[in-house]
Amino acid sequence: MRVVVDVAPLSHPRTGVGNYIRGSLQGIVAAGGADVVAFAPASASGRQMIEASLWGIDLEERLPVLPAAHAVRTAWSRLGGPPVERFAGPLDVFHFSDWMYPPQRAGIRSTMIHDLVPLHFPDWVHRRTRRMHGAKYLHAAEACDVVIANSEFTADDVAATLGVDRGRIHVAYPGVDPVFTPDGPRAEGDYLLAVGTLEPRKNLANAIAAAQKLGMELRVVGARGWGGVEAEGSGVTWLGPRPDDELAALYRGARVFVYPSRFEGFGIPVVEAMACGTPVVASSHPSLDEAAGDVAVRADPDDPDAIATAIEQAGRDDRGLEHARRFTWLANGQAHLAAWSR
Repeated sequence: MRVVVDVAPLSHPRTGVGNYIRGSLQGIVAAGGADVVAFAPASASGRQMIEASLWGIDLEERLPVLPAAHAVRTAWSRLGGPPVERFAGPLDVFHFSDWMYPPQRAGIRSTMIHDLVPLHFPDWVHRRTRRMHGAKYLHAAEACDVVIANSEFTADDVAATLGVDRGRIHVAYPGVDPVFTPDGPRAEGDYLLAVGTLEPRKNLANAIAAAQKLGMELRVVGARGWGGVEAEGSGVTWLGPRPDDELAALYRGARVFVYPSRFEGFGIPVVEAMACGTPVVASSHPSLDEAAGDVAVRADPDDPDAIATAIEQAGRDDRGLEHARRFTWLANGQAHLAAWSR
């Protein structure tokens, strides 16, 4: 089959969504049986970022350069024409993300939903995210043959909240990149680690409060976000975004990885930390059940005392390595292909 995949989010610095897109493309290509086309109208600088993210993946690139690319993608989705085939060529599957949903003449129409945070908790996301995702959610519910979700939790949420037939929703778990292993360099020092964009949903303030109660340094990896969230305070070191090899070293060197997010689609940093052999304390919210398995120590994300107690209880557990091995990009790619084939 010829599969055209919207890669527009890769035109910006990668966070969880961008990493999922890149990993799933790797997995789909590795699984075989499909000619994959990476498609997105983008600015000149955006195209360069997409090309850098796709480096090393054996696929076709169709990345037309347009000024004001975001506005063009938005208008194209709302106007309902021309069909995507005019720019991407004939297709059997068109799989799109949150950033655009242009029409198509034929083939399977497929989309990815990572979570429904903008619907459940609109105050936890930027207003631009609310506008963009809200329109896409409605479109996905009405028009897609296939909806891919990154967890059973999200799949069930999509069915219940958007009214999508559960038979059209398929789960493709994220994978753990090979760099995240117990073997390799370790960052020095005695510290706790938190990973995530600085935004309200990630609940960094309570991770900081818990670390301060224990008198431990908290190192924070993640891009600057919005909502006035800052990684600052006594014993807090904000490292900004870090490349995967440095992040893996930080995971390995941490005494405990702390992830008190209030709501996730899946929560891949939890599994990355386990893959590096690091003890994990994770939020007790059920959206993290699949990532945490029965390995992570769970805590009420709104209770810094409970988070601190969980940190004290967390210890190295080889079951985390076994749990993390379940999540591969090859399996992710196979899940996508199976959903489209069915």
